[in-house]
Amino acid sequence: MRDSIEFLLGHERRSLRGVDPTLTVLDYLRSHEHRKGTKEGCAEGDCGACTVVLARPAGGRLDYRAVNACIQFVPTLDGCQLLTVEDLQGPDGELHPVQRALVEAHGSQCGFCTPGFVMSLFPLWRAGGGATRAEIADRLAGNLCRCTGYGPILAAAERLAETPGATAHLLGREVEVLAQLEALADDRSTLLIEDGDRRFLAPATLEALADLLLAHPGATVLAGSTDVGLWVTKQDRRLETIIWLGRVAELREIRASAEAIEIGAGVTCADGMAALAAEWPDMGEVYRRYASPPIRNTATIGGNIANGSPIGDSAPLLIAAGATLVLRRGRQRRRLPLEDFFLAYGKQDRRPDELVEAVIVPRRRPEQRFRAYKISKRFDQDISAVLGAFTITLDGGTVREARIAYGGMAATPKRAAAAEASLRGRAWAEPTVRAAMAALAQDFSPITDMRASAGYRLQVARNLLLKAWLETSGHSAETRLVGDRSLAHV
Repeated sequence: MRDSIEFLLGHERRSLRGVDPTLTVLDYLRSHEHRKGTKEGCAEGDCGACTVVLARPAGGRLDYRAVNACIQFVPTLDGCQLLTVEDLQGPDGELHPVQRALVEAHGSQCGFCTPGFVMSLFPLWRAGGGATRAEIADRLAGNLCRCTGYGPILAAAERLAETPGATAHLLGREVEVLAQLEALADDRSTLLIEDGDRRFLAPATLEALADLLLAHPGATVLAGSTDVGLWVTKQDRRLETIIWLGRVAELREIRASAEAIEIGAGVTCADGMAALAAEWPDMGEVYRRYASPPIRNTATIGGNIANGSPIGDSAPLLIAAGATLVLRRGRQRRRLPLEDFFLAYGKQDRRPDELVEAVIVPRRRPEQRFRAYKISKRFDQDISAVLGAFTITLDGGTVREARIAYGGMAATPKRAAAAEASLRGRAWAEPTVRAAMAALAQDFSPITDMRASAGYRLQVARNLLLKAWLETSGHSAETRLVGDRSLAHV
């Protein structure tokens, strides 16, 4: 066991012991390090005022990710470099190019949100800048500004590549930082942070994780903290024992074969999205609207599934693709179709102390047509009212197999069995699709809530099936404009 959290704050080594296991990075920075540039706006990862950057070794280089400090717990900093807005300016006070661009483009008014924008733009600058305005808007989807308007901020981001400023104190020390972080890497021992009767456990291997889950029944399993963090910041829950998955390398692996892509449960939504979008392009379009980049940089594919939410965006996409879930308890593993994992609202087919280890997604075959659509009131950072995903396997013009899954239509993510049956063995043609649209009423009895009425949900679910047919049958001009933000209200 190791009892200290080891990380770099800027370029200074930090070694913390005995801290509150649920102390947020935001509170640590403001109260312990007196770094006031990182702000609290919402305490739930929505506004971006608390954005910081974490750097971790990846393939012999540093991988920079913007994250929300307000819902990340301090023990999750182990093994990384934490950068705040104070780290960007040069030793003599010279502004960093991101800061200077915002000044010159008049991208700040009251200034409260500005440090968060700076930190969200830092990884973009580090990658060389040069992004399109649409790409910049996507990158800043997790940052809200109440007074300036986004035009000057977008203009500042567009000029990052040409803006001079202090960089040597960061770029010139990356090799040094990489060496320090690699020296801190510990792939064997379990991190144990205790504060009174509360503890934070972070195993380094899958076997140690499985053993800890058996030894601590009822422990809170923590992955990206994008859900559990809110238990603390919004619900004031006292978490006695936390077991964090973030140090288990096996859970962060993506393994590809000729037949399937296996994604470890600890793979972030950002990385999982990139792997799946190459095979199932519409998944990438839906994931682009999943929360925000800082959330996608920490939220995990496995966590989004294990959460069991009926409006989680991952599950319908993966169900339609024919995904299989790998579950583990101790040394025993079992597999089951992903749709069978969801039993009822808040209830999954998961035994006590059983872990979601991976999800296996088949390769898309040439005869398969896949479409997915997210319907919400806003394009960015909004929960789905309805999410529909459709995989139609054709034999010539006949439907050999159909997998149709929806989120937001029932107490769980669910396949449309009656609609699928009405399609199977019939021509992929409008009369067949119209019959399947009618059959959706047998599959779902949606509710009315703050996001949509029951009638709206059922009508939209039907129309999305029709849209999928129009886009895959050749009976319509191309209706899907990749990157067109108006698709939010299709």
